[in-house]
Amino acid sequence: MPDTKPRWERRKDARPQELLAAALDLFVERGYAATRLDDVAARAGVSKGTLYLYFANKEELFKAMIRENMLPVLGEAESAIEHFEGHSAILFREIVLGWWERIGNTPLSGITKLMMAESSNFPEVARFYHDEVISRANAMVASMLERGMQRGEFRRVDPEQVTQIVVAPMLMLMMSKHSFAFCRQGKPLSVQAYLDSFIDVMLNGLVIPAPAGNA
Repeated sequence: MPDTKPRWERRKDARPQELLAAALDLFVERGYAATRLDDVAARAGVSKGTLYLYFANKEELFKAMIRENMLPVLGEAESAIEHFEGHSAILFREIVLGWWERIGNTPLSGITKLMMAESSNFPEVARFYHDEVISRANAMVASMLERGMQRGEFRRVDPEQVTQIVVAPMLMLMMSKHSFAFCRQGKPLSVQAYLDSFIDVMLNGLVIPAPAGNA
């Protein structure tokens, strides 16, 4: 159905999303400390007073931006793991490639650099991000490992420790993208080759080899 609201009403309805999109761009470009609410409002095309109608301060704006953009992606991944019916190796690959498509290959990947660089200066923001994103993402990866072990498709490992091993190369790829990509002039990193190699190494360390003759 066409939107028949007057233009000013449609604009008002869209303002929170416009502000969150502007906030994401500026947080990634400038970091948390250097991002000013005046600049977020200007990027979104509204006054600073309008921004305060929706968000009380920068911390609340940052939290809303994470909840709007990051948490739905985690929810989709959790649902995919819960309802997947195939081999856990296929699931592992789909989760890794889906992560790159939905987070690593978007501006959201810059939040990793921001948090690593500034978390010690903003402990409340760091605690929020840890509790709502990091802990939940780790639990999701651990559940995928547990699934594989319970089905006899992955060998027995310590899921808590292996989760950290799974996550680390993904974080490193995002950090490299936002920190050192410009240094690789003439020889850019092939993300697909990186992810294929990562998946290959992980699965060859996890999957129980099929008995001879059952390949």
